Amino acid sequence: MTDAVRVGLVGLGTIAGTHLDVLAERAEVSLEFTVDPGPAERPVFKGGRPPHYAGLAEALEAHQPDLVVLATPTETHAELARQALVRSTARVLVEKPLVHDLASLARLRTLEESVDLRSRLFTAHHFAFSPEVDWAAGLVHGRPDWGPVTEITSAFYDPYVLKGAEAFASYTSSWTDSGVNQLSMLTRFVDLVALSSGQQTDDGASAWCTAEYRSRDLPGTARLRSSWLTGSSSKESSLTFGRSGVEIWIDHTAMTGFAARGGELIATHGHDGRTPRKVAHYRPLYESLLSGRPDPVLGFDAAVTITGIHQAVPGVG
Repeated sequence: MTDAVRVGLVGLGTIAGTHLDVLAERAEVSLEFTVDPGPAERPVFKGGRPPHYAGLAEALEAHQPDLVVLATPTETHAELARQALVRSTARVLVEKPLVHDLASLARLRTLEESVDLRSRLFTAHHFAFSPEVDWAAGLVHGRPDWGPVTEITSAFYDPYVLKGAEAFASYTSSWTDSGVNQLSMLTRFVDLVALSSGQQTDDGASAWCTAEYRSRDLPGTARLRSSWLTGSSSKESSLTFGRSGVEIWIDHTAMTGFAARGGELIATHGHDGRTPRKVAHYRPLYESLLSGRPDPVLGFDAAVTITGIHQAVPGVG
């Protein structure tokens, strides 16, 4: 996909704006069409407004895109992905999470006999591409002498408490929205195995989960907290290397981080202060996707693993 790339965008909600901003930066990309059943305003892309349709099937009858991007509510992902895979030869990028329940994942997997899901179906696990995560992952993989990651703690807070019912309508629950980001981020450091415990509280506005993983062939446990009961956004993760005494602290909100051993500061990561957080995530994501060799975290196998763990929490799906 290094030549001209014709993109069809399905869904014109808030996150679609980030997709359009990043895609517009790429010279090889043209926006072939947009789709949204609602009264959304047709976006301007590189000085023009592409054809707009109320449904994906109608758009695919008139166009032959190279990439279809699904930026729609989670419960619509599976059916729209199926349509795009069956009615076109395009690659399909689905906003995270890939599906809203395990039954939907099972239905997608029935396409494996007729569709090469591993070369065509991708999930926008954007947190795995955030600058601070990329920095920390490079640090970890470059220092095998630190030993395995023996403990992980991650806490994601979003100020949605004041949105009330609107938050649940848009994001379903704290775990549904943030859990998939935490899990995809962890794939940069460890091999996820299974959910060992999970509970949603505050009627779904908060969650506390633990996930088992392996690091350098040794087992470990990740503690995952998410909640909407906060006055402002705050997302942080820490990784502990018990054998060497090294700790890495990552601030996902500020896109910064540092590594330390006791009183010794080993490495730091800062941010330019100008690039919006979501843009900083999606730029490298699209660079990987359109390179012709997409990162495995975007692939179908990663989505199956993450979905299985994500959906194991009671009350999800």
